[in-house]
Amino acid sequence: MAQDQEIDGRISFKYDSDWNTLTELDRFRKELCDDILEPYILNQRWYGGKASALKYIEIIDCFPIEDDQDLFYGIVLEVNFKEAFVHNYFLPIAFVTDQSLIGDKFIAHLNLNGTAGFLVDALLLESFRKQIFEKILEGEKYRYKEVAYRRGRSNTAQSYESSKLIGVEQSNTSIVYNDSYILKIFRRVYVDENPDYEISKYLTMKGIFKNTPKYLGSITLKFSNKNVITLGLMQELVPNQGDAWEYFVHNLKLTFEELSRQKPKLETLRPTRYLGQIAITDIPPVLLAWCPVEFFEDVSQLALRTAQMHIALGQERVNTAFTPQAFSSDYSVWLKNRLIYQFENRINLVENNLHKLEGLQLDLANELLSKKKIIRKQLLDFDEALLKSERLRIHGDYHLGQVLVKDRDFYIIDFEGEPESTIRDRKVKQPPIKDIAGIFRSFNYAIYATIFNNFEQYSYDLEELFEVAEVLYSHIVGVFLKTYINEVQTANLNIGYIKEIEFLLQYCLLEKAIYELGYELNARPRWAIIPLKGISNILNQQHYE
Repeated sequence: MAQDQEIDGRISFKYDSDWNTLTELDRFRKELCDDILEPYILNQRWYGGKASALKYIEIIDCFPIEDDQDLFYGIVLEVNFKEAFVHNYFLPIAFVTDQSLIGDKFIAHLNLNGTAGFLVDALLLESFRKQIFEKILEGEKYRYKEVAYRRGRSNTAQSYESSKLIGVEQSNTSIVYNDSYILKIFRRVYVDENPDYEISKYLTMKGIFKNTPKYLGSITLKFSNKNVITLGLMQELVPNQGDAWEYFVHNLKLTFEELSRQKPKLETLRPTRYLGQIAITDIPPVLLAWCPVEFFEDVSQLALRTAQMHIALGQERVNTAFTPQAFSSDYSVWLKNRLIYQFENRINLVENNLHKLEGLQLDLANELLSKKKIIRKQLLDFDEALLKSERLRIHGDYHLGQVLVKDRDFYIIDFEGEPESTIRDRKVKQPPIKDIAGIFRSFNYAIYATIFNNFEQYSYDLEELFEVAEVLYSHIVGVFLKTYINEVQTANLNIGYIKEIEFLLQYCLLEKAIYELGYELNARPRWAIIPLKGISNILNQQHYE
C-alpha cells in the first residue's frame, strides 16, 4: 500500500492506482470523505452548513463525465450534521499535473502510481467546462447512462468559443459561455427536479413571460429509477447594469441626501393608508420634491413585471405542476405547522441572543417577546374557508437581489425558492401575494439599510429618519399595489378582493419578517434590527391609518 507524504505542510495522498480506476478504491473513497473533503468544503462559498456541526461525509453517487480526451468524475456527497439533518452537494473532480492551470486552488495533493498532481474542482478547468457545454449542444439526453444533457429549443449556439467562471452566488457556481449563455451548476442539490429548472423551462416553452432569461438546456443526474437530481441549468445571459438591490439602494442614497439638503418639515410628510393603493399622479408634491417621480416609475415598472410573471404562472390548465388551486384545509395545516415551528425557532434565537443586543435593537427584541402570543395567534388565524383566491407556483424567494436591471426595465431570475425550505415545500402552490410581501420587505430593507449605513451624514436624528422611512415605504407599497392589482385583475388572475389581498399581504409580511429575523441573527446580527423594526411596524399598523 502506498504511504502518504507531506508537501508544503499538506499531506500528499498516494495510491497504487491511476485516475481511471481511483474512484473504485475503498481507501480513496474513505480518505476523500474523512480527510480530504471535510476541511475543503468548510471553506467553500457554496457550503451551507457553516452554522452547524459536521458529523461525517458520504459519497452517495459517483459517475464519469468523459469524452475521447478527458475523464472527470461527478460526485454527490451526503453531508451529515450532528443536529440530525443532511445536505447533498455536487462536486465535479479532476486530476491535473500542471499547477499553472489551477494555481493554489486545489483540493489535495495526489500521487497516483508515482505521478504527482492535484485533485481539483473540475469547474476550474476549461477542458471540463467545454465538454459539458458541447454535451448540452449535442442534446442527446439518452446517450449517457447516468446523466441526461438536454438542449432547449431556444438554444441557437453553434459551437464552444469561450467560458469563464463567475463566483458571485452563495449556493451555486455559474459559467458564462461565448459571452451569451450562462450555465448555473447547482452545488446544493436535491433528489427532485430543481424549481429553478422547472419554472425557467415552463416560462420559456410557453413563451408567456419575456422578462426572465430563456431556458436553453440542463444537466440531470438519473439518481435512481424514479428519482433525478438537477445538476445544471443553462439560460440566456441577460446584459444588465446589476441587480435591483444595488439600483434602488443607490437611488435611495441620493434621495436621502436630497432630503437632507432641503430639510422639509416632517409634519408636512404623511404616509398613505396602510396597504392602500396610490397612483403616481397622486403622490404629493412635497414628497416628489426630494424623491423624484422616476423612482416611483421604476417601482411601478417592477410591479408590472411581477404581475406579468404571476399571470404567466397562473394560466396553466393542463400541466398539474402549474395549474392554480383553491385554498384547502391541507394547505392551512401545512402552513400553520411550518410557520409556528419557524416562529418558535426565532423566539428561541432572540432569547438566546438577548444579551448581545443593546439600545433600539434590545427594545425591539423585548417588544417582540412581549407580543409573542399575539403573533402566534395571528399565524394561527389563517382560515382557508374565508379565502376565494387561488394558489399558484410562485417565485418563492422574491427580493430585489433576484431582479436584474437593464435600461430601467427588470428581469426576474433565480426561481429556486427559500433556501431554508425543503425541495417539496418550495413546490407547494402559494398565494402570489407572498412574492409581493417578499419584495415589500426587500424595499423596507433597502430603505433602512440606507439609513443605518449613512445616518450620520443626514440632517435628522434616527427617529426622524424612521418617520421619513415609513412615509417613503408606504408610497412605494401604494404605487406597487396600484399597478400590480390593476394588471393581474385585468388578466383575470384570481388574487381575491381587496380585503382578502390585504389580509394575505399582512399575513405574508409578518411571515417574511419572522423568516428574515432568523437569517440575520445567524449571519449578521447587526442587521437584525431591520426585521425587528419590520415586525414592530407590522404589529403597530394603526400608525398608518
